Amino acid sequence: MSDQEFDVIVIGSGPGGYVCAIRCAQLGFKTACVEERETLGGTCLNVGCIPSKAMLQASEKFEEAVHGLDKFGVQTGDVALDLKGFMAHKDGVVADNVKGVEFLFKKNKIAWLKGRGKITAKGEVTVGDTAYKAKHIVIATGSDSMPLPGVDVDEKRIVTSTGALALAEVPKTMVVIGGGYIGLEMGSVWQRLGAKVTVVEFLDRITPGMDGEVSKQMLRILKRQGIDFKLGTKVTGATVGKSGVTLTLEPAKGGDTETMEADIVLLSIGRKPHTEGLGLEEVGVKVDDRGRVEIDGQFRTNVEGIYAIGDVVRGAMLAHKAEEEGVAIAELLAGQAGHVNYGAIPGVVYTFPEVASVGKTEEQLKEEGVDYRVGKFPFSANGRARAMNATDGFVKILADAKTDRVLGVHIIGAEAGTIIAECGMAMEFSASSEDIARTCHAHPTLNEAVKEAALAVDKRPIHI
Repeated sequence: MSDQEFDVIVIGSGPGGYVCAIRCAQLGFKTACVEERETLGGTCLNVGCIPSKAMLQASEKFEEAVHGLDKFGVQTGDVALDLKGFMAHKDGVVADNVKGVEFLFKKNKIAWLKGRGKITAKGEVTVGDTAYKAKHIVIATGSDSMPLPGVDVDEKRIVTSTGALALAEVPKTMVVIGGGYIGLEMGSVWQRLGAKVTVVEFLDRITPGMDGEVSKQMLRILKRQGIDFKLGTKVTGATVGKSGVTLTLEPAKGGDTETMEADIVLLSIGRKPHTEGLGLEEVGVKVDDRGRVEIDGQFRTNVEGIYAIGDVVRGAMLAHKAEEEGVAIAELLAGQAGHVNYGAIPGVVYTFPEVASVGKTEEQLKEEGVDYRVGKFPFSANGRARAMNATDGFVKILADAKTDRVLGVHIIGAEAGTIIAECGMAMEFSASSEDIARTCHAHPTLNEAVKEAALAVDKRPIHI
C-alpha cells in the first residue's frame, strides 16, 4: 500500500474524528486523519469544550476568592483579576491538550493529512492537490455556530463562543442570545469576572430539552447569582456602533419592539453541521432538511464506503457522543459489534452549580404514557455539600413504576457532571433504583445524594 493509500481516512480531528482514528489504528487499519487547522482536536479542544472549561474553572476560583473564601475562615485581602494571566491559563490548557492528540497520532502511526479535505470520488479524498485512496471514509467534521438573521457576527462586538473565549477586556455589559448550554456557560464566566449579563431566550424557559423542574431551579439560581433573563423574547436585529451594540427585541408571540444596549453580544442559539465544501452533493451523499448527513444504524451513508459520525449526524451535539460513535464505527469496520446506547449518554451544563442529566425527563415519560416513580434528595441534606458550602440543588431519579428500572436521572449541584457517571453506568446495565440504593456509597461524599434519591423512589430516604 502506497503513502497515498489507506484503509481508513477520517475527515476531521475533533473528539469523534481523532478517537475514531486512534481506535482504527489500534485495530490494525492503516489510518489517516484530515485536519485543516494548524492543531488537532477540532472545535472542542481548540475553541470549544476545553478552553471554555478552563475559563469556567478559573472564573469560579476568582469568584470564590472575592466572595466565598471568607465563609471558610480564609481572609484574602484585596483580590484583583489578571485577565492576561487568566487567558494564559486557558491557552496553556488548550496547548497541552492539542499536543497530546498529536502525540497520540504519532504513537499510533496515524497520518495527519494537513489541509481541507474533500470527497472527490467513491473511495477518494483530496487534500490540497493530492488525492488519497481509502477503503473507508469517515466524515467527522463537527459543527459551526448557528447564524441569526439580522445579527452579523464580527467576533469583536458580536461574537460566537469562539470570540467570547478571547475578549481583550471584561465588558461592562453583555447580552447572550440563547439560553442553552454554551450561552449560559460563557455568560457565567464573564458575569463572574464583572460583566452585567442578560440572557435573551426565544422560548419561555432556559435549557430546552432539560427536565423542567431542574430548568426552573437553574433559572432561580442563576438569577440569584446576578444574571438577568428576558424569556419569550426574539432578537430581530443588531446594529454595531462605536461603543457597543444596539439590539432590537420583540416578544416571541408578537408585540411592541424595544431596544437594548450592550458592549458585547454573544450569539449562541445552537450549532449546525459543518458539511460545506466536503463534496457530498457531487458524490451523492444524502443530507436531511437540517443539513445532517443521513446514516443507517451502522453509521453508513447511502454511498458505499462513506460513513458519518458526531455533530454532522442525528442526535445530541456532544463531544462524548461523537467519541462513542467513533469507537463504534471503527469496531464495526473491523467486524466487531460496535454499538452506542443513546439512552445512556449524559449531558452536562458546566455552570455553577453544574447541571447533569441522563435518560428521560419527566416531560418525556408523561408524553410517552410511561408510569413512573420519582425519588428526590436535596444537597442541603448532604454532609459533604454542607462542608463545601455548596448546598444548592438536588438529585432526582425517575424509575419505572412496575420494574423499578432507572429511566432517567437529573442532577443540579456541585460536581453534577462527575456524579452523573455512576447513574449512566447504572442505566447502561439496566439497574433498578433498588440496585443503586443497595450499593454502598462512601461517606461523606456528594454521591450519597444519589443513593438517597434512589431510596426516596421507594419512600425510604434516611437523611430527610
